[in-house]
Amino acid sequence: MKLYAHYFGKYKWGFFAAVICVALEALCDLMGPTLMSHIINEGIGGGSVSAVYFWGLRMILITALGAVFAASRNILASRTSQSFGAELRYDLFKKILSLRQESCDRLESGSLIIRMTGDVTQLTQFANGTMRIFFKAPLTCLGSIVLASMLNLRMSVIVYSLVAVVGVLLFISMRLSHPAFRKLQKSMDALNTAAEEYLMGVRLVKAFGTYDEETERFEIKNTDLYKKGVRAQIVITLISPILTLAVGFATGAALLLGSRLFGLGLTQPGQISAFIVYMTQILSSLMMITNIFNTFVRTRASFERVSEVLSSADDFEDIGTSPKIKGGVEFKNVTFSYPGSSGLPSLKNLSFKVEPGERIAIIGPTGSGKSTIAWLLMRLYDVTDGEILVDGIDIRDIKISDLRGAIAPVPQKATLFSGTVRDNVNWADPSASDERTTAALKAAEANFVFNMKKGADSLLGSGGVNVSGGQKQRISIARALMKDAPILILDDATSALDPITEKKVKQNISGGERTVMLITQRCSAAMDADKILVLNEGALAGLGKHEDLLETCPIYRDIYDSQTVEVV
Repeated sequence: MKLYAHYFGKYKWGFFAAVICVALEALCDLMGPTLMSHIINEGIGGGSVSAVYFWGLRMILITALGAVFAASRNILASRTSQSFGAELRYDLFKKILSLRQESCDRLESGSLIIRMTGDVTQLTQFANGTMRIFFKAPLTCLGSIVLASMLNLRMSVIVYSLVAVVGVLLFISMRLSHPAFRKLQKSMDALNTAAEEYLMGVRLVKAFGTYDEETERFEIKNTDLYKKGVRAQIVITLISPILTLAVGFATGAALLLGSRLFGLGLTQPGQISAFIVYMTQILSSLMMITNIFNTFVRTRASFERVSEVLSSADDFEDIGTSPKIKGGVEFKNVTFSYPGSSGLPSLKNLSFKVEPGERIAIIGPTGSGKSTIAWLLMRLYDVTDGEILVDGIDIRDIKISDLRGAIAPVPQKATLFSGTVRDNVNWADPSASDERTTAALKAAEANFVFNMKKGADSLLGSGGVNVSGGQKQRISIARALMKDAPILILDDATSALDPITEKKVKQNISGGERTVMLITQRCSAAMDADKILVLNEGALAGLGKHEDLLETCPIYRDIYDSQTVEVV
């Protein structure tokens, strides 16, 4: 419960103020039936009009005060719970941004979206209900039981029996509902992930004509969600009518017993009427308590899911030295396996060195661990064995912010954000001048931007849906160049470019003191690098220049031959 304890400390005064209003409102509600009994017994029964006015005016005043307290607690509860929800969403979003990569891999994006929206909304509603109903229902129920007992102790046996039955029903409901709601949330995650994947790959689905298959896959998950939703709700929907039936029997028993006691002169009509009203209040309170517990069951599942994110491992601590990084990179006997994987290492005892300002191309068959080198260098993961050095310093001894600030990556899949071209290019430096933005776009051969209607201020859709794949890559390269980092990583970043444009881009980014790591599958892109690192199944297969590797490295020669063989 550390989550609620943390936020309770911030919003405790609003919470206490709402609870006080709830208590006063409940007190006003409890006084109503007693005042009504005086009106019936002394006013109507005694034939006294003055008694009717006396007790009636007091009843109106108490009711008005109750309305004021009810309005006050609603306002306080809404403001406090919404503030809590807004801060929780913000903290959750910040946490997601700071999660360690292995935590991001474990928690799917579709699930994270549901947790940040649906689960937080559920927690917010529960916080609101806690201040509005959670305290009022028990207070009203307990007060009605006490006042009903004070009116007539003999008839109160019916109330005690009713409360015992309801307690058993609530216990059964909670035991059965909680596991069902946890399964429901998992099914909702799966459905959201399926929908997200379809929306992200809608062009591919249309291109392959797999609409029917995707629809069927979605329908399977949708049906599963429907079935689990029915199972989760069925217990709740059954408990409610059973509870109503129990209270109906109790009310009938109260009327029957009251009539007999009245015949014996042991009670008065006003007391019977007040007792029935208290029974109605007890019914209303018990129904509210039932809803509270049902909400608590759903909230408990949401609470666990939000807590799982907030308690996940943060990124590596931003501690260590802050050297001026020049760009030297060395892998020394590095072995690495992805967390939660099959256990097979992606890199095996890998060693190589790159001097500052050098250009190294990393090539190898698919799945040989090329991109893993980039992830490890940026310390998204820590090596399983061995060490990675930058300018002779172990990257684990360098501040994370300084290390990543010295690396400009262009990922394999170009990722653009909604906004203008300028917003995307200037991502690392929002205050960059127009001259720098233009220079970065020209260096990335993204001259097409200047022919757009608004130039660099032209809007891009979410994910860059209104530009081609090659255009996305060139804007992504321009963004990395704008960072002006000593180490530039191009992870198959020119795969969508034609050979002429690719050659121009490489010429523009070459030279100077920048270290360039070009991850590629094409020998044409790698052959003019200062050195070429060849990987095979995560192990070093060759290291040297193009001409030397053709003679000494069979893996590289096979890749080269497969890409240059003449088609007969």
